[in-house]
Amino acid sequence: MDSMRGQLLIASPAILDPNFRRAVILIGHHDEQGALGVVINRPAGTSVADAAPPVAEMIGDGELHLGGPVMPEAVVIVAEFQRPEDAAILAFDNVGVLATDTPAEQVGEKTTRIRAFAGHAGWSAGQLDEEMERADWVVTPANADTVFADDLEKLWATVLTQLGGSYELLARMPDDPSLN
Repeated sequence: MDSMRGQLLIASPAILDPNFRRAVILIGHHDEQGALGVVINRPAGTSVADAAPPVAEMIGDGELHLGGPVMPEAVVIVAEFQRPEDAAILAFDNVGVLATDTPAEQVGEKTTRIRAFAGHAGWSAGQLDEEMERADWVVTPANADTVFADDLEKLWATVLTQLGGSYELLARMPDDPSLN
């Protein structure tokens, strides 16, 4: 088993589950016991301050994102850190999860970009490997600019287009080909 930590999973068109349809997921942890990640291209339509005031006090207000269907009441904070060792869980380079007990006055000193996610995506032991064998996901290394991209509505297509080749064709597919 190769770890998918630090990779982006781009949902194949075959995934119809609304939680993961056209999702782009950052994998923050993956080992033989399972995997954890956050869907990075799903705005929640509400602010951090409205949904989780204590989190807003810590990181400031901004848009809340839907990180996945697991524990949607829990907030996962993904940040780009000044120093990688400040991450509670390091996904790649200097991007990882901010510890929820980080004092508010240190957040700005330790991070350059930050996003809050309600919930996360999770896989049990071997589940992600099975999904990879079925080609449910396209995999590409994560980078900070993609993780903190502004145009979330187009992110799935943008990442596939950047991969080129047949992925570019997938990126141009309508959401529901039967309506074509």
